[in-house]
Amino acid sequence: MGRIDKAICEIYEIDEIAEKKTKIHQLHPLVKLVTTIIYIICVVSFDKYDLFGLLPMIIYPLLIFNLAEIKVKNCLKKLRVVLPMVCFVGLFNPFFDHRAITTIGNLVITGGMISMFTLMIKGSLALLASFLLIASTGIERICYSLKLLHLPNIIVTQILLTYRYITLLMHEANTIYEAYSLRAPKEKGVKYKIWGSLIGQLLFRSIDRAGNLYESMILRGFNGEYYFESKQKCTGMDYIYLILWVIIILTIRMYSVIVICIR
Repeated sequence: MGRIDKAICEIYEIDEIAEKKTKIHQLHPLVKLVTTIIYIICVVSFDKYDLFGLLPMIIYPLLIFNLAEIKVKNCLKKLRVVLPMVCFVGLFNPFFDHRAITTIGNLVITGGMISMFTLMIKGSLALLASFLLIASTGIERICYSLKLLHLPNIIVTQILLTYRYITLLMHEANTIYEAYSLRAPKEKGVKYKIWGSLIGQLLFRSIDRAGNLYESMILRGFNGEYYFESKQKCTGMDYIYLILWVIIILTIRMYSVIVICIR
């Protein structure tokens, strides 16, 4: 199985995970979306030197992983490309911030080291929270909750269709790559000299496929707005879930602020 096929399978696996029937999966999507937004805002708002204040925020993804029955190993596998890029952001901080904060034996801990780990943890937690939202909700229910927040219909439809049909683009790319491999069996990868022509073929094939899809949508009554079949209502459990997490998240955040002010 090629890399593109593996990527397509991983997208389908996420959709299958989102169809589970755990308590987290059955919560209202708007509640989970609002909770995730509040969590990410609070995580990002931590000071770049407040490493120890940020660590308790790990409780959110750990509990959701457990309650939603999502394996951490599968999550890290699917985020293996994005996580290193997120962590790469803070790698250069130790070279710019040499201010000594503390010492551990003969090792001097500088502000750059602390800010590096803080930025890495911030990015990782925000990414994990976003993945858990998609894996426990599904793209259609997320778009439904965005519509409830009165996000413009054109944006909601664009997000939904982009996610749904990215696999078609990947299938077209895989078809082109397989055709190239059959014509050049001894080549490892694709020669850079023909990258332009292959990308052009992918563009034209994608335009033709998109045109066919749009025509089929028009025949089925599409008028520029996506209508969601299931309209879920919030229950008492949804409100309890939201209130509890807001209290926990804000408590961790405010406690960190109070400790910094005392210092």
